[in-house]
Amino acid sequence: MTFLVPVMALLGIGVLHLISGIAEPRVAGAVTVGYVETSGDFQGYTQQGRVDLVQLRTLDDATKALLAGDIEEYFVIPSDYVSTGVVRLYTLKKQLEPPPDITTAIRNFLLSNLLAGKVPAATIARVEAPLNLVSTRLTETGAIAPEQGGFGNLIIPSIFGLLLMLAIVFSSSYLLQGLGEEKENRLIEILLSSVSARQLFTGKVLGIGAAGLTQVGVWAISTPLLLRLASSAFGGFISTMRLPAAFLVLAVVYFILGYLFFAVLSAAVGAVSASSREGQQLITIFTMPLISPLWFMSLLMIFPDNPIWAVLTIIPITAPVEVMLRLGVSDIPAWQLASSMAILVLSIIGMLLLTIKIFRAHLLMYGKRPRLREIIRNLKRG
Repeated sequence: MTFLVPVMALLGIGVLHLISGIAEPRVAGAVTVGYVETSGDFQGYTQQGRVDLVQLRTLDDATKALLAGDIEEYFVIPSDYVSTGVVRLYTLKKQLEPPPDITTAIRNFLLSNLLAGKVPAATIARVEAPLNLVSTRLTETGAIAPEQGGFGNLIIPSIFGLLLMLAIVFSSSYLLQGLGEEKENRLIEILLSSVSARQLFTGKVLGIGAAGLTQVGVWAISTPLLLRLASSAFGGFISTMRLPAAFLVLAVVYFILGYLFFAVLSAAVGAVSASSREGQQLITIFTMPLISPLWFMSLLMIFPDNPIWAVLTIIPITAPVEVMLRLGVSDIPAWQLASSMAILVLSIIGMLLLTIKIFRAHLLMYGKRPRLREIIRNLKRG
C-alpha cells in the first residue's frame, strides 16, 4: 500500500498521456433534429451549435424521417404552445431525459423565435445565457487570495482523507491482530518474561506507528509531484487542483495523533479480547465513527459552514478525516484546529493511562472476555 498508491497513480497518468498522444481528437458531429409547427412563427435560428433543426410539414413526414434515420429525434410545437409551454419530443431511444445539448438547442430555438423582432439580438443572447458567474476569493486585506475555491481543491483532500483513514485503520488493526495472535499461541507469556507490560505496549505502538507514518510520508511527498506531473501533461480541470495551505503538514500531524488514539484503543481491546477475531469485531465500534465524515461529504459541500462540522472537527474519533475533508471545502478557524489537536492529545494521554492498567490486568487472561464491570473494578484496584 505504501508504494502501490503513488505507483498506480503514476501508471494512470502515463497511460492517459499515451492514449491522448496517439488518439486523434474526436470531433462531435452535427445532430439533425426535426420539428413540426403550423403557426409559422418558428422559422429562423435553426442552427443551434452542433444541432441542426429541420422543419417538417406534417407529423407523418416527421415519423417517416425518424424511422428512415434522416433525423435523430423530432418535436412538435402545438398551436397553444405560447399559453401552455408544452412541447412533445419523439425519439426511438429509451432515455431517462433528453440529452442536454438537444434540450438546450430546442430551448434557445424557441426563445430566439419568440423574441425575434421584439428585442435586440444581444438581448436574445443574454436571455439564452443570463449568467456566467466567476467567483473570486479575497483576503482580509482586499487582495485576491492565492488559494481559490472550486471542485479542484476538493479532490486531493478527499482522496487523502480516505487514504489517511485506511492508514489509521490498517495500522491499528495490525497492532490488534498481533496482540490477539500472541495471546492465542501463548507467545505473550514469553515476551512478558523479558520486558514489562509498559515496554511491550510502547514498543508495539511506536513500531507499527513508525511504519504507518512512513506510509503516509511517502504519500504526502508523492502527492504534489504527481499533481504537478498530471497538470503539466493534461492541464484542463487537473490544472485547477491545488493543495490547501499547510495541508501536508496537517495530514502528517493528524495521522500521528489519529494513529496514537486508535492504537491505544486497539491495544485496550486486544488486551481484553479472547481472540484476534473477537478483537476485530469489537474495534469496529470505534472505527465506524472514523469513517462517518465520508458519509456526509455531500452535505459538507452544500452546507460548509454548518456548526456540526466544527463539532466533528473537535471530537477526537472523527477529527482526522473531518479536518482533511474540510480543508478542501472551506477554511478552518485556527481555534478549531487548536482545540481539535489539544483534545486529541489529552484523549491520548488519558486513554494511555487507562490502557496500560488494562494491559497489565487482562493481558494474560485467556478463555473469555471480561465484563465491563470487571474491567472497571480492576482499573480501580490498579
